[in-house]
Amino acid sequence: MPRYATIDVGTNAVLLLVADRQPDGRFQAVRERTEITRLGRGVDKSRRLSTEGMEDTLQVLSAVASEARSLGAEAIAVSATSAARDAENGAEFLSAAQQRAGVTVDIISGELEAQLCFTSAWADFGRDASGPLVVMDTGGGSTEFIYGDTQGRVSFCHSFDVGSVRMTERFVTSDPLTAEDRARVEAHLRETFSALPPCPPGARLVGMSGTVTTLFAVQHAIDPYDSERVHGGTLLLVQLEALADKLCGLPLAERRKLPGLQPKREDVIPAGCLILLEGLRALGLDRCLVSDRGLCWGLLAHRFGATHS
Repeated sequence: MPRYATIDVGTNAVLLLVADRQPDGRFQAVRERTEITRLGRGVDKSRRLSTEGMEDTLQVLSAVASEARSLGAEAIAVSATSAARDAENGAEFLSAAQQRAGVTVDIISGELEAQLCFTSAWADFGRDASGPLVVMDTGGGSTEFIYGDTQGRVSFCHSFDVGSVRMTERFVTSDPLTAEDRARVEAHLRETFSALPPCPPGARLVGMSGTVTTLFAVQHAIDPYDSERVHGGTLLLVQLEALADKLCGLPLAERRKLPGLQPKREDVIPAGCLILLEGLRALGLDRCLVSDRGLCWGLLAHRFGATHS
């Protein structure tokens, strides 16, 4: 059966998915991997990708592209999101990716990013048609909100320039966060999310991204990470409130010791938690479903779905 790969080059991490397309059109994962490279470090202030961020990301991109080929992927689709969109020297990164990794990287718009994330979430959580679906994808540089109906049709989507790396770099000045740091992050998020339309009545929220899965893993001390225990789980608003207090109050060295906290996320996870928490509050919801399948899965269906050869 045909085997394909997708790679998502995000602000914070590079994600690889290699999957077989089953006869019924669904995809079965063969390999999934996440490597944190922090491509977007400093982009919020400088509007440029740093030499270090590009080099670290290019090394990982070359490695995962080689891995996909060694596993027999007949085609590889690579997307880049917030950091590459925002950077003045994004073209330099794209050229280097072609030379070093032998892949063509498509910088996708925030709106397409949102649509692909919704496609992924709806495939897992929307087919039972028990009500509208709202998807929140919390990245390192941006956060997407997508509202859709029981048929998978999108009625609203928007990409906001708030992410765990961007909020940390912009507002966090101390370790652990001071009350003032936290208040600045929350105030900015509340103002940003006030632009959201009212949440559709009866909607369920699906949260996706490494931030969301990490928060669930920390909440339940899932270490080592187990996608089968995480995917489809639920995070309650009251749990997120307690997690936010804990993560914001712990120094970096103590956060590193938390079971379930993925290495290299410990510095930005407090801001990530606040983004998810304020998203729920803005929507007026008390819980969110957790998806372990994000943009890579949506890109897979978009580029290599059953209508494609």
